[in-house]
Amino acid sequence: MLLFNLYFFIFITVVQIAYYLGVFGKFSFAKAIKTTPKRIPISVIVCAKNEEDNIINFIPLLAEQNYPDFEIVLIDDASSDHTGAIFEGFEQQYPHVRLVKVANNEAFWGNKKYALTLGIKAAKKEYLLFTDADCYPTSTDWIATMSSQFTMQKTIVLGYGGYEKIANSFLNKIIRFETVLTAIQYFSWAKLGHPYMGVGRNLAYKKEVFFNVNGFIDHMQIRSGDDDLFVNQAASSKNTTICFAPEGFTYSKPKLKYTEWFTQKRRHVATAQFYKPFDKLQLGLFYLSQLLFILLSILLLAFQFQWIIVLSIIGFRYLVTWIVIGFGASKLKEKDVVYWYPIIELTLVVTQINVFITNIFSKPVHWK
Repeated sequence: MLLFNLYFFIFITVVQIAYYLGVFGKFSFAKAIKTTPKRIPISVIVCAKNEEDNIINFIPLLAEQNYPDFEIVLIDDASSDHTGAIFEGFEQQYPHVRLVKVANNEAFWGNKKYALTLGIKAAKKEYLLFTDADCYPTSTDWIATMSSQFTMQKTIVLGYGGYEKIANSFLNKIIRFETVLTAIQYFSWAKLGHPYMGVGRNLAYKKEVFFNVNGFIDHMQIRSGDDDLFVNQAASSKNTTICFAPEGFTYSKPKLKYTEWFTQKRRHVATAQFYKPFDKLQLGLFYLSQLLFILLSILLLAFQFQWIIVLSIIGFRYLVTWIVIGFGASKLKEKDVVYWYPIIELTLVVTQINVFITNIFSKPVHWK
């Protein structure tokens, strides 16, 4: 029986190596491609619901972008705080800021996709660039960097949205590591010609792409997924590209409590069940192989069965994965999270199991 487990352990390790070298290496080892700055008209779209503390600081950073032709469409999704009033102030202060007020609608109560749809329809520019109300760009060239990736064929641009660093916080390292690993995954699959998701913190596409798939109509009943489900439906090898130049990054404030982050993960996992079959398969196989690698490592070492071979396999796997993640994290300016990789990976695997089990017995809450 232990011999079978050893062979199975070797197989699982091969699966893991194939993912890291064959898939994730497509991004981690990719060379940056120089692009030509463009002057295409851009509508920056921000949807907010009760975000008065964030927008007061972050919207001015968007308004002061170094770009010749852009507008900012601010969507107030029936906020009950001072978000609407603050947006009105920005509309009066900046001539290129426009406000869209969304009233509560019984049929779409609390549905961000409904609010975003109204904002997209109100946008005057053909190219749309999205970020969240709690996000801010890393430079005044964010719009220029993201829009430079558009071509006649490439009408969807997947960007990177990271989280702020918090000193001496292990939870922060976990959150940022998971964000890096997720970005490496969706960037790599996009480079392989099979884009499956993007993040609303930093995402761009042409308006016609939105209307060609009838917007969010196919998954309007699903509260989340205005970013990843839309990309999963609309993106293809021909129309999608990625942007990982640091000037094109955005950052958000991370969760400060484990319970808050756990709730956020529950929403993400619940949304992923609506991905296309292949995407669910490849994600499921990756996470299952992670879990089995850890469990089989513990089992074989506990019985000291061929422990030299087992330790060699474990060492080789961690060496390969550490290098791949290290190169990817370096591109995303998040290299410090890699130092804690083995511990963080174990924490994420345990958390993932907990999320799956919890979601079976209760539905996560979406939007606000």
